[in-house]
Amino acid sequence: QVQLVESGGGLVQPGGSLRLSCAASGGILNFYILGWYRQAPGKERELVATKSVGSTNYAESVAGRFTISRDNTQVHLQMNSLKPEDTAVYYCYGATHNGPYWGQGTQVTVSS
Repeated sequence: QVQLVESGGGLVQPGGSLRLSCAASGGILNFYILGWYRQAPGKERELVATKSVGSTNYAESVAGRFTISRDNTQVHLQMNSLKPEDTAVYYCYGATHNGPYWGQGTQVTVSS
């Protein structure tokens, strides 16, 4: 019943920037944690960044380059200084008292 939808993925050159957004069908107020995960070919899905009321966390590989933020309706991931190794499908994640939810994923490709 709850749906998370990502947008903003695409093809960028190394060193470029991209901003991902994720919207929940019923709004984001019921989510006590929201974040982003990614999965590259041949690898397991890994945490990129999460944000809750009292905590913001980043994977070491993206710290200093990526920024997670919220507004009234969406959670965003600003990705700067992108590297080819950032290439992956990025998934929005959120958890409510009813359980976890995942978006469908959006492809981010960093290539020259």
